[in-house]
Amino acid sequence: MSALAVDEQRELDAKDGGSSTTFVTNGSAASNDNAADSTEQVDAATPPTATVERPSRLASSSSSSSRLPHGVSRKGWFTETETMWPGQKFSLALEEFSADKSILFHEQSDYQEILVFRSAQYGNVLCLDGVIQLTERDEFGYHEIMVHVPLFAHPNPRTVCVVGGGDGGCLREILRHDSVERVVLVEIDPMVVHVAKQFFASSTASPANFSDPRVEIVHQDAAMFIDQCENEFDIILGDTSDPIGPAESLFQPEFYKSMYQALRPGGIVCVQAECFWIHLDFISDLVACCADMFETAEYATTMVPTYPCGQIGFVLGCKQRVNTCRRPIQRQSSLNEQAILKQLKW
Repeated sequence: MSALAVDEQRELDAKDGGSSTTFVTNGSAASNDNAADSTEQVDAATPPTATVERPSRLASSSSSSSRLPHGVSRKGWFTETETMWPGQKFSLALEEFSADKSILFHEQSDYQEILVFRSAQYGNVLCLDGVIQLTERDEFGYHEIMVHVPLFAHPNPRTVCVVGGGDGGCLREILRHDSVERVVLVEIDPMVVHVAKQFFASSTASPANFSDPRVEIVHQDAAMFIDQCENEFDIILGDTSDPIGPAESLFQPEFYKSMYQALRPGGIVCVQAECFWIHLDFISDLVACCADMFETAEYATTMVPTYPCGQIGFVLGCKQRVNTCRRPIQRQSSLNEQAILKQLKW
C-alpha cells in the first residue's frame, strides 16, 4: 500500500471519529518471484491440465482481531480507491457493521489481499487488493455477457479455458452449454477458489459446478499455462482482475500471441477490457494489439453498477475466421438454447 493510500484512509477515518485505527498495510500483491514459485507445488510429471487442489486454509483473521481491512471505516463503509481510476471513489455500506458480523473473511494470500464482507444492499462482496471483484447482486451482468457472447458466436464450442475466474461465475455460465465437454479453470491463487466456495456457494461458486466431471482446476500462472498449449481450446475467457499485480502479465502482447496459438482454428478469445469512460487509451491499445494477431477484433460492453463508472467491456478476437461476435450462430438444439435463455438475468 502506498503512503498516499494510507494517508487517505487515515483522513477518512479521522472524519469518522476514529483516530487510533490500526491499518493493514501488507495488501499488495506478492513479488514476481513469489508469483513464479509459490503457485501450487505439483510434481514435474503432472500434466499442465491436471486438476490441482489443496486443503482449505480458510480462517477469518478479522473475526479475532480489532484491525480493520484497508478501505473499511469504523462507521461501517467500504471505500474502494484504485490508481487506475484517479479522482473518484466508490463506497458500499456494510450490513450490521462489526468485525464479527460484516467482515466475513480477510487474509493475505501468497498473491494478494482477499476480503469478503456482507454489504447492506449488494449481498456478499469479494475484494482483491482493495478492489471490488464481484457482488452477489450484480455479478450476472458481467459473467453472462463474458461467457454467452463468445460461446453463442462459435458453431460448436467443446473445450473452454478460463484464465482467472476463481470465483466460479464464468464456470457457472459455461456449464449451461450442452456442447461443452471440457473446461479448464486456471486460477493462480487457490485461496480465491476456497473463499468463493465458502462465501459464494449460492451464487457464483456452486459446489456442483466445481465438482462437475468436465471441469479441471489448475493453480498456475496463466501466462505460463497458455504458453504451453497449442490448438487446444475453442474458447479462451480472460476473466482477470485489473492489469496490475498478479494479472499484469495477462495484458501484454506476448500473452495474446500465446492465446492465439492455444486456440483451435475458428476459436474465439474474450478478455476483460476495462471501462471506456476512464481507460479509453488503454482499450484502444488493447483492441489494436488484438487486431494485429486475430482475424477480427471487437469490443463489447455491459453495465455493472459496482464497477468503475458502472461499465465494463470485453475485447473479442476470432482466429482464422472472419466473423463477427455481434450475432449468435444457431448451432445448438433449440431445447438447450431455450433453457439457457430462461436462466439468464441480463
